[in-house]
Order: sequence, then structure tokens, then C-alpha cells
Amino acid sequence: MEMPEPRGDVLAKKAHLVARLQAVLPEDAVIHEEHETRAYECDALTAYRCPPLAAVLPTSTEEVSAVLKICHEEGVPVVPRGSGTSLAGGALPTADSVILGVARLNGVLETDYANRFIRVQTGRTNLGVTGAVEEEDFFYAPDPSSQLACAIAGNIAMNSGGAHCLKYGVTTNNLLGVTAVLMDGTVVEIGGAHLDAGGLDLLGLICGSEGQLAVVTEATLRILRKPEGARPVLMGYDSSEVAGQVVSDIIRAGILPVAIEFMDRPCIRACEAFAHAGYPDCEALLIVEVEGSTEEIDAQLAVILEIARKHNPVELRESGSAEESARIWLGRKSAFGAMGQINDYMCLDGTIPVDKLPLVLRRIGEMSKEYGLEVANVFHAGDGNMHPLILFNANLPGQLEKCEAFGADILRLCVEVGGCLTGEHGVGIEKRDLMLDQYDPVDLEAQMRVKDVFDPAWLLNPAKVFPLAASDPRRAA
Repeated sequence: MEMPEPRGDVLAKKAHLVARLQAVLPEDAVIHEEHETRAYECDALTAYRCPPLAAVLPTSTEEVSAVLKICHEEGVPVVPRGSGTSLAGGALPTADSVILGVARLNGVLETDYANRFIRVQTGRTNLGVTGAVEEEDFFYAPDPSSQLACAIAGNIAMNSGGAHCLKYGVTTNNLLGVTAVLMDGTVVEIGGAHLDAGGLDLLGLICGSEGQLAVVTEATLRILRKPEGARPVLMGYDSSEVAGQVVSDIIRAGILPVAIEFMDRPCIRACEAFAHAGYPDCEALLIVEVEGSTEEIDAQLAVILEIARKHNPVELRESGSAEESARIWLGRKSAFGAMGQINDYMCLDGTIPVDKLPLVLRRIGEMSKEYGLEVANVFHAGDGNMHPLILFNANLPGQLEKCEAFGADILRLCVEVGGCLTGEHGVGIEKRDLMLDQYDPVDLEAQMRVKDVFDPAWLLNPAKVFPLAASDPRRAA
């Protein structure tokens, strides 16, 4: 069936808006032809697509302010976009919205090694932050799997973490201040290079707000000295439940590894075929890494290895060199690409108490049989941040819907055992209708009132986070 042609008044409104945007931005920074806007029709949650009205690529806070002021005056929704790596549909546009991409905001503005901070434009990639300071033996701690591509703007929006968040925390623990632009174009400074700002914790509101409150254009980030050394150990077990118990026992022993990563058999098999990392043939695999001086590493690993041996590992391999360490991490770092080669998948990120790992892994296995869909588990086990990958065939009618129903049940299970819907991917459109499984209507109302204060017209990142039945009346007001 052919799509109807856009009405004349719609085309006229678009032409008027584009003309205003072109007046404040360079010509190549306003993208409005239909075939060009399709590049922005989805993020990494590719099951949902919608080309935007237009897309803009500003290069400064001032240009972002000018764009938002125009869209505010015209009543046009704006969807902030980092690198488009969101797995929750956080950057999915609506047909009447303008995508505001920060890719060209990628500069380093200030570096202060004495006070251990760096100030960057938020279009800079996560790995690009470490790249700017590594020659001085510093690094930026949060390390999402997409760190080669993902932007600091998106990390702040979703409060992203990564494999090393067990020791160093997620984005909120490494964010000192931001320059942000409100929907009406007002530029605000929140926090700064110091550890804690006085007054209300507005920085805590902005980090993890998913582009609902403001567009963050600059960020002051904590940088750290690189540790003296690090050493991983690989452990293979005959069941996921046993591996989950090992994780719980390590945390209970008072050891704080820099990372504890988990992979089950489907994921191990795919990663080995993809990366040839030399992983053992087992049901579950753990990668536990500690860091510090040689003496500190030896002392921590002695306790960890003792715990590991009590659970009869299929294989126990301690790295003896930088090359061995790289091979141990190779498969884990390749996990999402490896799974994408063999099937369509949906990646979840519910978070649970660590002591509930054995129970939740068992229940996911049972639900997998009930739904008839295979699940590959790969996740940050140390802080209970689950990443079940539900495999499905997008070309088979009904498979996506079945996958979504399965995913919703997994996330409800996470909430039931005392966890939450999201650890680092955000809510986006993926989990918005599950918010009432974690929050009651009074809680949601309090959250939406915060949105009312920052964005009274509800123009920033529409149709995200909040159930549509609760938020639609506000957008229509």
C-alpha cells in the first residue's frame, strides 16, 4: 500500500522550521531530506523505526541553545542523540520531532591532572576520554561494551556502567559537573571540578534522566591514575547456578575485584567461534580481575582461588602475562558482536541482589523452555547487573512479540527479588510500560513533576520512560 503524500500544511510547517534552523546553523548541519533522515530513524533497538522531521548537528553549546529555543517557540519535540547505541530505544524519534545529535561536539576543553578531572564536549566517545589522558597514565573508569562508539552524552543520559563498575562505579560516580541546555534554550551550569556541589543534587537528577530534562553539552569527568597492575583469572563450571554461587561467595568474603563477568554456554560457544579466545567447554564461565601492586593482587587472588576450588571448577586459569590477560578478555569483549552473527537478539539489563543470582539464573532457564526461545547470559555479575540475550528470528511472525513478553517476565522477576528494571541501558521505550511494576502511581507522579519543572511542555525526548497513559495528558496540556 502506498503511503499518503504529506499534507501541504505539514510541508509548509517543516519548510518554515528548516529555514529557521538553517539560519542559526551551518548548511550541512541541518538534515531534512527524507532519504537522509532515515539514518536517524532508530538506535540500537532496531525493532522500532521512525524517521524524524529533521536532524541537526550543532558544534557548540551556543548552537544547541539556538536550536532548542527555535523548537520551543515552534512547539516541536526534540530527541537528543549521542552515538545511537542505546539498547532501550532511548533515541527513537517521533515523526514530528527533530533529532539533536551531539556527534560534532567532540572536543577536549580542559585537562587538570593535579585535580584529576577532564572537561569535554559530550559528543566525545567514552574511549576517547581515556585516549586524551592515557599518555599521562590516567584513565576514565566507566567502560560500557560500546565504549569505542558510545558518546559521553548518552553515558550521562543512561547512567552507563561497564565491566569495571564493580570497583569504580557507574557514570554518576565519575561525573563532577555539566553544562546543560534547557528546552527553552537556557544554558545552566551544574556542579563543577570540585567533589560535591552545595544545595540540591541537581547533578544526580540530570545523570540518568534519559534526555528528559536537558541536553548536556559539556561534562567535567573524574579521571584516575592507572593501577600498578591487573590480573584476571578464568573459571569454568558445570552449571550456571554454581557459578552464581561463586560470585556470591566472593562478594561475601569482602573481596572487591575490579570486575566479575559471567558467560553461560550459549554465549561461550558463540564467543569462541567468533574470537577463538580458548575458552573451556563448560556450562558457565567467570572472569574475575583484581588490580593493584603485585602483593595486593597475589593476596586477593589467593582468597578468590580458594573459593573457586571449593566449587569444583572444570577449569581454573590464572593469567601469567599481558597476552594471556588479553585472550581471557577477548571473548567477553566480543560477546555482543558474536551473538549478533548467529541470531537476532534482545539484550536486557535488569539488576538484582548478588545473592539472588542462582535463583534468577535457574528461573530464566525455566522460562526459556516455557517460551521456546534460547537465552544467552553475559553480564556484570559482581554488582548483579544482568544481561540476558533472548535469541529470536525477526523474520518469523510473532517471534518479536514472544521475545518482548519473555523479556518483560525476566524484568518483572528482577523486581520481584529486590532488584530493578535497568542497571545501565535506561528505560527508553523498551521498559516504559513496566515502570508500574517497580513504581506505584504516587512514585511516578513525583518523577513526572520533576519533568514538569524542567520541561513544562514535555517537548524533550517524547514518549520515553513514563507509561504513555500517564504521560500523554501532560504532553497534550
